[in-house]
Amino acid sequence: QVQLVESGGGSVQAGGSLRLSCAASRFPGSGYCMAWYRQTPGKEREGVAAVDSDGDTRYADSVRGRFTVSRDFARRTLYLQLDSLKPEDTAIYYCAADRSPLGFGGRWSVPTYWGQGTQVTVSS
Repeated sequence: QVQLVESGGGSVQAGGSLRLSCAASRFPGSGYCMAWYRQTPGKEREGVAAVDSDGDTRYADSVRGRFTVSRDFARRTLYLQLDSLKPEDTAIYYCAADRSPLGFGGRWSVPTYWGQGTQVTVSS
């Protein structure tokens, strides 16, 4: 069973920055895409950013230019740098992994593996 453990959430004012991390246990095979999703109360979970096993990245339109996703393959760790944060970025952020290219063509399917989530709160 793959385990994904997020860290780095917190509370910041609008315009501030945070960095999220996600440590992954060993994947059963190769070629896994890792991604960040987020969810606010009453809304569906939405894809935010993804990194393929070959390093290709994808972003949701709402965060492109403000968030940066990266992946340390040696440490099996996924990162999300959140800059120019807005109150509407407030959500629980989840790390996820799947063999499919999450976010490709704007399609954010339901990943196989999820972390427990970390809260990000942005105040105005």
